[in-house]
Amino acid sequence: MAMSKKEQRLRRARQTRARIALQGAVRLTVTRSNLHIYASVISGDGSKVLATASTAEKEVRDQVKNGGNATAAALIGKRIAEKAKAAGVEKVAFDRAGYQYHGRIKALAEAAREAGLQF
Repeated sequence: MAMSKKEQRLRRARQTRARIALQGAVRLTVTRSNLHIYASVISGDGSKVLATASTAEKEVRDQVKNGGNATAAALIGKRIAEKAKAAGVEKVAFDRAGYQYHGRIKALAEAAREAGLQF
């Protein structure tokens, strides 16, 4: 039976996560829905969430009209980088969770890099 779109994405995500887990690197993981985009920084052993940012947050919603576009994603990229640095994280592994590196995911990643996160 054919896999659903979600199953295919999660299968792609498993590969990345396995590789990141081997490195024991702190990972920046991204989730997107039609309305919002979420980013979290997760510790190397995967036990702790060190920082989160999303378009569902109150302060962000005041700034952005639509949370489901590249502009919003770039803002979240900047915020997650600032929060990660505040938590003492400089280097992360980018976990795009099986999403194509394009559009919103790409905008978030590039904004995070610009704000000083290394990956």
